[in-house]
Amino acid sequence: MTVCEFRAGLEGVPVTQSSISFVDGQHGILEYRGIPIYELAEKSTFLETAYLLIWKELPTKEELEAFENEIQYHRRLKYHIRDMMKCFPESGHPMDALQACAAALGLFYSRRALDDPAYIRAAVVRLLAKIPTMVAAFQLMRKGNDPVQPRDDLSYAANFLYMLNEKEPDPLAAKIFEVCLVLHAEHTINASTFSAMVTASTLTDPYAVIASAVGTLAGPLHGGASEEVIEMLDAIGSVENVRPYLDDRLQRKERIMGFGHRVYKVKDPRAIILQGLAEQLFEKFGHDKYYDIATELERAVEEKLGGKGIYPNVDFYSGLVYLKLGIPTDLFTPVFAISRVAGWLAHWKEQLNENRIFRPTQIYTGLHSAPYVAIGDR
Repeated sequence: MTVCEFRAGLEGVPVTQSSISFVDGQHGILEYRGIPIYELAEKSTFLETAYLLIWKELPTKEELEAFENEIQYHRRLKYHIRDMMKCFPESGHPMDALQACAAALGLFYSRRALDDPAYIRAAVVRLLAKIPTMVAAFQLMRKGNDPVQPRDDLSYAANFLYMLNEKEPDPLAAKIFEVCLVLHAEHTINASTFSAMVTASTLTDPYAVIASAVGTLAGPLHGGASEEVIEMLDAIGSVENVRPYLDDRLQRKERIMGFGHRVYKVKDPRAIILQGLAEQLFEKFGHDKYYDIATELERAVEEKLGGKGIYPNVDFYSGLVYLKLGIPTDLFTPVFAISRVAGWLAHWKEQLNENRIFRPTQIYTGLHSAPYVAIGDR
């Protein structure tokens, strides 16, 4: 077998064939099953989008209602899961709590029938239904409060905000959060999706697949970036300090959080939509100094780095939107996970169709025939 050229991070190396989503980074195009993200953000709901990703086509009215009813029925958590969460340290990061809870679901639904469509549908429903409840429950429980039970009369997005904030959300806030979920649902073979696919290729259960993806998403170079964007805007402090801050970071050759993407060489189409959502929120619920800092930073970065294809990515404006919706900064990545579960499950299901366990090779750079040195001579 011929050894291929080594590429750090597998950059540009195809690892699968997929019909789930498409990205054109040169022209800022993102499509789910061929449908442009702008269309879905404007016209679809998260659960309809999840159905599209997982079952390859938009559902009929009857199919969508049945799917929504199943999700609604399975939103509640078993008390064993809640009791387990009570033992988590209050200082623990919500992503760690979510990973543990996702893995624990596999203990309660341990039957593994990956060739049974009914089993696959049940796993999809449980994970989509219970992950938001887990995130909201941990947020309240780490404050010493009991979790809020889901409400069957609220939509998927509105119900999460209700469970999180203990009050029914404003309709505009619920609609904007719904769009956020659609935008984050899928994005080809990123790090967490690849992690999910590798785990899925071993034919383990879907709960372990999602738990592995959650663990990968937690890193600051992936889903954790939106949290760091808010920390950066807070550190800048004012519009006047934007350019001095940027010049200092560039001089130190440090990253500007929320800018640049391995695929997009123009402004991320999701960032464009999220910026519009942020403007709607600020117009209705009051201005936010972070937005002024963010827009000035975008202008400054474009002037200095636009020629290198460095523009805002999805993380840059998502944190501003989440913050205005009353979501704490360390829940930004778990909220990302709530949405991305749809994409992970779509790739899990696709992986099962023609599965082959992932087994990449390596280029060895170590010694050969090295002598063993006795412990007394070391």
